[in-house]
Amino acid sequence: MPQVAIIMGSNSDLPIMQGAIDILESFDITIEVDIVSAHRTPEKLFEFSKNAHKRGLKVIIAGAGGAAHLPGMVASLSPLPIIGVPIKSRNSIGWDSVLSILQMPSGVPVATVALDGATNAGILAAQIIGASDKCVLDKILFYKESLKVKVNKSSEEIKK
Repeated sequence: MPQVAIIMGSNSDLPIMQGAIDILESFDITIEVDIVSAHRTPEKLFEFSKNAHKRGLKVIIAGAGGAAHLPGMVASLSPLPIIGVPIKSRNSIGWDSVLSILQMPSGVPVATVALDGATNAGILAAQIIGASDKCVLDKILFYKESLKVKVNKSSEEIKK
């Protein structure tokens, strides 16, 4: 049973959202990936959002570009934590996406990561799950330690 859903408005978002897929798979967290468009498939959006928690999902990562309605719409319908990934679109540098996801009204929170920041969305989803799953928490601790080792090695190389 998947713990995290990774959804996006179109398959053109997949190269960015692959970062969340890869990091969650590295933590052995089960995922499902789907196209759920706020504009092209609103009935699917409503069905998905209202029933995600009933299917055992714990976190939803929603990537969206342009007007970026997907994360907010899902958050308005689901009791689960939603992580929004603003995605640069062909026609803009992405600030419209960032602001659409970031500026949610009171009572409809969406955690927002950096523009094209799907990897961080995956890490945040893992941390949410790790708060109640020791196995996942241990993997996150190991991952964080490995980042420190990389930084320390880079610092030593710069000093040489």
